[in-house]
Amino acid sequence: MTELVRSMTTAMRFDFDFKTYGPFLALLALIILGTLVNPAFVSEANMTNMLTRSAFIGIIAVGATFVITAGGIDLSVGSMAAFIAGIMIIIMNTLLGTLGVGWLTILTGMALSVVIGFAAGMINGLVTTRGKIEAFIVTLGTMGIYRSLVTYFADGGTLSLDFSIREIYRPIYYDAVLGIPYPVLAFALVAVAGYVVLNKTRFGRHCFAIGSNEHVAKYSAIHVNRVKTLTYVLQGICVSIATIIYVPRLGSASASTGVLWELEAIAAVIIGGTVLKGGYGRIWGTVVGAIMLTMIGNILNLTDAISNYLNGTVQGAIIIVAVLLQRGNWRRKK
Repeated sequence: MTELVRSMTTAMRFDFDFKTYGPFLALLALIILGTLVNPAFVSEANMTNMLTRSAFIGIIAVGATFVITAGGIDLSVGSMAAFIAGIMIIIMNTLLGTLGVGWLTILTGMALSVVIGFAAGMINGLVTTRGKIEAFIVTLGTMGIYRSLVTYFADGGTLSLDFSIREIYRPIYYDAVLGIPYPVLAFALVAVAGYVVLNKTRFGRHCFAIGSNEHVAKYSAIHVNRVKTLTYVLQGICVSIATIIYVPRLGSASASTGVLWELEAIAAVIIGGTVLKGGYGRIWGTVVGAIMLTMIGNILNLTDAISNYLNGTVQGAIIIVAVLLQRGNWRRKK
């Protein structure tokens, strides 16, 4: 009987899927830590604020999950967000003279934002697949291009949305439906859609197959270039959605907009259990990862033990540790 209990305990211990449940346990540990640091951490206002702030990176990270699962990488998302935000502001300010102050002007800016995100993602995807250039190099190049363009359009300063338009647009970030802030609602909808596409469709299965072994995927009659290009398109669309809910927050865009968003998006994906080398991706893990990153910054704000300026250091360390843990896990499997 003792041997039976011992064997069952051992099986339960080794059958625990750390890759699946690890991020949720880490999130729970952070909540406990935050509560110990400052009881105000678990207040409704603070939790709502954290979820709202995590929506930008979370939405972008959902798109990054597709790219990384298929074996790619996109370093341009922060610069792309700044570029799209700048173009949106320029377009809406320009349309004031013809369409006037109203939702038609704002909706036109939103629609063009999605078009620009689609086009930017398509460029990244086509240059990577058709040009046979490493995604790291391509997106590093477009990162510099987008950042330079928004700096040029702003003439080295800041692009500001007309105050009359901003007053109408502000509720997209600051208002809520049934107590749920619009950014959080958008994050949830994007996450659900991302989960369905990645886990319940042929396209999602093809992303897994390509990330696992691109050559085998080709011999399996999978249109590798098409699928990989579409992952970058999805990434661009996610960036445009995040930008749409970001612009009304500050009503401006500059060369500093979206700085290090690519680091945070990749960190959220890796923390969530998606394998950096491709072949395995988890949308809900990415959602938890995005919330964890915002939570870490919030905890640093609530304590004097560690400077909030070290937030980037903490995020970088998390990425390194997460990848090391993944490598160790894969080696054990082999």
